[in-house]
Amino acid sequence: MGKLLTCWNYIRRYKYPGAILVFLLIVGVIDENSLYTRHQRQMEIGNLKREIDKYQEQFETETAMLKALETDPEAVERMARERYYMKRPNEDVFVFKSE
Repeated sequence: MGKLLTCWNYIRRYKYPGAILVFLLIVGVIDENSLYTRHQRQMEIGNLKREIDKYQEQFETETAMLKALETDPEAVERMARERYYMKRPNEDVFVFKSE
């Protein structure tokens, strides 16, 4: 009975720090909406936003290139020469690859 009474007195004395510790464990680590999980999700959101920006920039670049190809015949020729190594008759094409 003495040990039970000693244990009860210990719990009564430290009930508020114990409750705070349990609360911090639940909020900080254990819960599915914990601070650790929120931090991971915020980092994932940041990565996804950067990826969206990259694809948006790529979309704008390629849209401008498509518009140029639709309206400018010189752009078609330039792309054919640069990407597909096409040439005019009586012309030579040299391709240099850097290592």
